[in-house]
Amino acid sequence: MSRILDQRILLLVSSFLISLKSTKILSEWKKCGDPECETAMSRVQATTDYLGPDCRYLNFKTGEEIMVYSKLSRKNENLWTGSKGKDFGYFPKDAVKVEEVFISEEVEVLTKETDFLCLHGDKYTFE
Repeated sequence: MSRILDQRILLLVSSFLISLKSTKILSEWKKCGDPECETAMSRVQATTDYLGPDCRYLNFKTGEEIMVYSKLSRKNENLWTGSKGKDFGYFPKDAVKVEEVFISEEVEVLTKETDFLCLHGDKYTFE
């Protein structure tokens, strides 16, 4: 019985690690207002409606305000990360215009795999 339980645990851990490895990394670097990326960098307004391709992206309508917390850099500079109410995710910088800048000096930091997971409630979803 113990051997079967050990095999099931090993299978569960293996499945989790495979899911984590398959998570698509959008960029290895991002720019933030602080090393922890907790400070809002700017406030932007949507200039167009946007519907993202998956749950990692922030959906919005023209005119909605978004708080920007990070900007992907180097490999993929066209995506920013922000929040609108309780929703948080990536969006194209070309779909917004900057209304107010809070942080002018940006800090470049490495992204983490957890930056590219979907968070539904208190559970992560792997794409």
